[in-house]
Amino acid sequence: MASMASRTNPLLTSLPQFLTWRSLGFRTVCMGRLGFATQSQLDADPPAAVAGTKVLETAREEFEIGSRLITLETGKIARFANGAVVLGMDETKVLSTVASAKGDAVRDFLPLTVEYQEKQFVRGVIPSTYMRREGAPRERELLCGRLIDRPIRPLFPPGFYHEVQVMANVLSSDGKQDPDVMAANATSAALMLSDIPWGGPIGVIRIGRISGQFIINPTIDELSLSDLNLVYACTRDKTLMIDVQAREISEKDLAAGLRLAHPEAVKYLEPQIRLAAKAGKCKKEYKLSMVSDRTLEKVRNLAEAPIEAVFTDPSYGKFERGEALDKITQDVRRTLEEECDEESLKVLPKAVDTVRKKIVRRRIINEGFRVDGRRLDEVRPLYCEAGSFPILHGSSIFNRGDTQVLCTVTLGAPGDAQRLESVVGPPTKRFMLHYSFPPFSINEVGKRVGLNRREVGHGTLAEKALLAVLPPEDDFPYTVRINSEVMASDGSTSMATVCGGSMALMDAGIPLHEHVAGVSVGLVSEIDPSTGTIKDYRILTDILGLEDHLGDMDFKIAGTRKGVTAIQLDIKPAGIPLDIICECLEPALKGRLQILDHMEREINAPHTQDDRNSPRLATLKFSNDALRRLIGPLGVLKRKIEEETGARMSVSDGTLTIVAKNQAVMDKVLEKVDFIVGREIEIGGIYKGVVTSVKEYGAFVEFNGGQQGLLHISELSHEPVSRVSDVVSVGQQVSLMCIGQDVRGNIKLSRKATLPRPGSDTNYVVKGSVPSVKEEPKIWASVKEVSDGQENQNSTSEELSGRKYEMSGVNPSTSSIPTILIRSAAECDEEEKSAALSPNPKSTSNPVGASKSEGKSETSSPQDDSQFSDSIIFPTKNVKKSKNVLENGKKESHSTLRSQDGDGNKYDSDDLSDKMDEVKGPISAKKMKIGTKVTAKVYQIRTHGLVLDLGGGLRGMYRFETNGRRDFGLGDELRVECSSFSSKGIAVVSLVDDQ
Repeated sequence: MASMASRTNPLLTSLPQFLTWRSLGFRTVCMGRLGFATQSQLDADPPAAVAGTKVLETAREEFEIGSRLITLETGKIARFANGAVVLGMDETKVLSTVASAKGDAVRDFLPLTVEYQEKQFVRGVIPSTYMRREGAPRERELLCGRLIDRPIRPLFPPGFYHEVQVMANVLSSDGKQDPDVMAANATSAALMLSDIPWGGPIGVIRIGRISGQFIINPTIDELSLSDLNLVYACTRDKTLMIDVQAREISEKDLAAGLRLAHPEAVKYLEPQIRLAAKAGKCKKEYKLSMVSDRTLEKVRNLAEAPIEAVFTDPSYGKFERGEALDKITQDVRRTLEEECDEESLKVLPKAVDTVRKKIVRRRIINEGFRVDGRRLDEVRPLYCEAGSFPILHGSSIFNRGDTQVLCTVTLGAPGDAQRLESVVGPPTKRFMLHYSFPPFSINEVGKRVGLNRREVGHGTLAEKALLAVLPPEDDFPYTVRINSEVMASDGSTSMATVCGGSMALMDAGIPLHEHVAGVSVGLVSEIDPSTGTIKDYRILTDILGLEDHLGDMDFKIAGTRKGVTAIQLDIKPAGIPLDIICECLEPALKGRLQILDHMEREINAPHTQDDRNSPRLATLKFSNDALRRLIGPLGVLKRKIEEETGARMSVSDGTLTIVAKNQAVMDKVLEKVDFIVGREIEIGGIYKGVVTSVKEYGAFVEFNGGQQGLLHISELSHEPVSRVSDVVSVGQQVSLMCIGQDVRGNIKLSRKATLPRPGSDTNYVVKGSVPSVKEEPKIWASVKEVSDGQENQNSTSEELSGRKYEMSGVNPSTSSIPTILIRSAAECDEEEKSAALSPNPKSTSNPVGASKSEGKSETSSPQDDSQFSDSIIFPTKNVKKSKNVLENGKKESHSTLRSQDGDGNKYDSDDLSDKMDEVKGPISAKKMKIGTKVTAKVYQIRTHGLVLDLGGGLRGMYRFETNGRRDFGLGDELRVECSSFSSKGIAVVSLVDDQ
């Protein structure tokens, strides 16, 4: 109002206070109503309220592990949770909260839920999804949740079945530390602060190894160089969880890493205890769902004898044994119903399971025999089969006992790699293993919905195990996906996936240097009830599903003959001594070697696939402009080619990668790519084109990615043609040969050169619309079983690396068009020397063939005669200059050697300069060598030199010398000598005598 008054009448702002309406007691409209106010009403206006300052009572602990400063803080964030802790390491901070449901728990299991989440704001990124929100949990988040769940679950007291939820959220990340281990330690601290009964604290540590040296809490960059990624969780004196990814680390080194990890993990315990003493809550009394001794004794008297009879009969299969045990349970239920024992009926399943557990464990410890009659260290019977489905890229079936897994391999382009959006780690993943556990594998009915935490965990374990033996990406650029379908389950399907996946990879032709196998080791222990220590135990190799359920441990170990590649340890009691864990490594190695023997007998080397089903991968180099033409607006052309051919194409900076189902599809794709993008125009090359216009003197044809060429009327057919329209029409697709290019760059085409000559059945042109595509052996190179295994391995790796296509031109012997020899002077010298030393008069020079896509040139080795070809190529070739040419352009003198010219005429190198000018017949590419003297005509006069017509369609270059002759005219004849070859393969000449 004051501002409004000042705008309407500035004098109002200068009135004295006693003349204002408020001083006179007059109400304004804003005061409610017009009129005069009393003095009490005028004095009732309260002063402006000021918000108070809230003080957050926080507790904080700081400590060091390795070279890292770690902080634990509570009281500032999430104060309503049962327990909330923020753990920080450098600039990475993780919040973990725990909460427990209220009320009684009417169930017979612990409903523990662990959720881990990485939102994109922690690295300053907005999600790329349509809604710009984080979606369903990603695989990494599920795996991190399992990593937290596994060590904390065994420490809840028996009978505590109240619902507990753990939520770990990354608050900030500097990209240096993986937050998963931090979240596990923060969860332990939060449980210590809460009122939930729990037997912690625990410590979780990560250990790496670089160049043989162990590293505590390695960074992400250090992990990329490490051959070990060990996550270890423990209490003060017992191991709770182990998770390992390694590159064939020996059992001895692994045990050393475990013994180093334990004392480092224990360092996390004291700070948590101190924090709980400062800010922890008193543990709440919860009702425990325990089976009473009376009920347990009654059920044992009724069921012990028949259950023991079932477990001592090894003839029972999995389902027969299950049916017999269910029948015993029903018999006990009827007896309790007759007695109206409602209390026992409520906990009957739990009581029967307890009786089963005691019977099985007692028999294993006392007698050393297992449920199926095996010895403790015996592996179940094995069946291995590779190549079960030949039409697939790779497949295998692996059976161990009643467990059966079908694994298939699919190869894709680099662009098919999985895109990751995790806070840390690589952005893509080129090797994927997807594990599926359908309900029929255990004879049940179920529903398949979304990502299953168990399936993701088992698949990742097998993926880690196989990743160590895959070839590097530079040697093997494919994206690889393994599908593991569990067909039947009776224990350790994840380790069966490792075995089946290894065989399927070799069946797909992927050059694994070792097979990988896995086996699960179990433990049955006897506890001293007074002290809680283990007084006796037995280690079981290759456990059944029932032994996993009734035992204490599921220790999955995968590796090669050289060492361990992956480990996952899950336990049921509240910890196992580390000495027992290390002792399990030896029986696991023995079992693994037995399995590897069976796998190698089935397939011990990568298979060679046939052309019908084996995929093909080509990596071609193009300019970015050419790639833009290939992709088209919004990728329309690229998608069209993929839809028409079924191939997959991925484009990066200057590189086109094509993955085709087989060679026929690859040829089809390359033809379409050549038509859109084009390739280097070669005289003698065959192209497909479309007639764009017809003239009286010929037709214009569009070919090779939009280039125009003239098809003259004289080049339409071997027979005389009166009208061009009688032979070709607009829109017609024709096969043409490039026969020349004038100085202005106009391209001359010929149709008759692609047609057989009249009266001859020989077709002088290679069939097809493009030059033949010569493919080097791909990843499916044959690996023969020879005695020299090292030589076999080396030859295989050479054949399996550098998968690229070579585009070679049409052999000029099929055409009468003259050719230019593409080779360096050094190669010419080498050929002359070899010719001089060779007694065979038929030994002639072999031209060096060149393969080149746009932007890249590849020259075949001169030792490989099978790859030599002659072709005129307008673009430049990378050809080395002669070592015999001095800086002033003069040629070094030749040593006296016997040599021969292109026609086989022998001569002494002392007489080389005299013999070279005695070329019989017209000059040709094969006769053009260093020192060859010819009579040339001036074809063009340029600023720095001449372009000379050497005859036979060949061109040469002469550079003006300082203070030398420059008064040349077109058509002048000069006597010249070939002194070297330019980088474009054109002869560089010098004058023999001034004219």
